[in-house]
Amino acid sequence: MALFGSLSTVRAQVKACPAFDLAFDYVERCLRAGSPEAARIAAIPGGATERVELGEGVFALEQAYESKPVAEGKWEAHERYLDVQVIIAGREQMGVVEVSGLRLTEDYRAERDLMFFAAAEPAAILKVRQGGVAVFFPADGHMPSLADGAPALVRKTVVKIPVAALAAAGGGAGGGR
Repeated sequence: MALFGSLSTVRAQVKACPAFDLAFDYVERCLRAGSPEAARIAAIPGGATERVELGEGVFALEQAYESKPVAEGKWEAHERYLDVQVIIAGREQMGVVEVSGLRLTEDYRAERDLMFFAAAEPAAILKVRQGGVAVFFPADGHMPSLADGAPALVRKTVVKIPVAALAAAGGGAGGGR
């Protein structure tokens, strides 16, 4: 199931492997004030997303957007990639529920490794603030980008890690470092 917390807490919960190391090293730079990564994310205009290749099939989607009311949220999940979602500035809520309990409504797996699901009650609502990290695995239906109070600007990066890279390295949740 999903992992969340500070970068150090989340990093300690996954087995070391090259894909996670790339992702977490990049996240560390994003969270460091004055780094080129932090400056790049701070400069993204609202509503924009920029893709950054990190290597080993790992990439990041750097984003700036207005958080939205829960009523406008959509449950989503992915099969080929897991998400490492990191709030760089602002705050949001993220719903999480086991994907096996959701009903598929839109299937974009072939084109975008993306599935959307019908409305459902979340198993948990994560309140994620600046510096917070959430890792969503293929079994995790998640509803990100939700306002925590009034809608507000959020700056975020979502690192996409290929599931195949984790399987090949024996990585994943558990075991720690």
